[in-house]
Amino acid sequence: MKPSLQPGLRHQFRYTVPANKTVPHLYPESESFQQMPQVLATGFMVGLMEWACIEAIKPHLDWPDEQSLGTLVNFTHLAATPPGLTITVDVTLDRIDGRRLCFSVVAHDGVDRITEGTHERVIINKKNFDAKTAGKRGPLP
Repeated sequence: MKPSLQPGLRHQFRYTVPANKTVPHLYPESESFQQMPQVLATGFMVGLMEWACIEAIKPHLDWPDEQSLGTLVNFTHLAATPPGLTITVDVTLDRIDGRRLCFSVVAHDGVDRITEGTHERVIINKKNFDAKTAGKRGPLP
């Protein structure tokens, strides 16, 4: 973690929603999802909020050796967003507690506020993390 990573860091991220980020694409094997509306899936929205936070802090980490993983998401999904609209995500790093980073996140699709909430990430050493998770898998078949 570089000294430039400090609370108060702000970042804005934009993303245009493609058709393949709608509810029917979340779990293509789910017949129930296939029958649902073609709007941004909450699962993809959560990923988008994580992506925005990653991009906010990436210049302040020793990337790619040092990365971050999401550990807590607390977002509302306030409005539906159809494909083609551009979402603007505003991220603020509120607090740093050791390796834990706490963010406030708000997003708008140009028509409505679509989400607001908080997100926490933990900074990891990728090599050490990969070694630990490899042990969890056991021998590969």
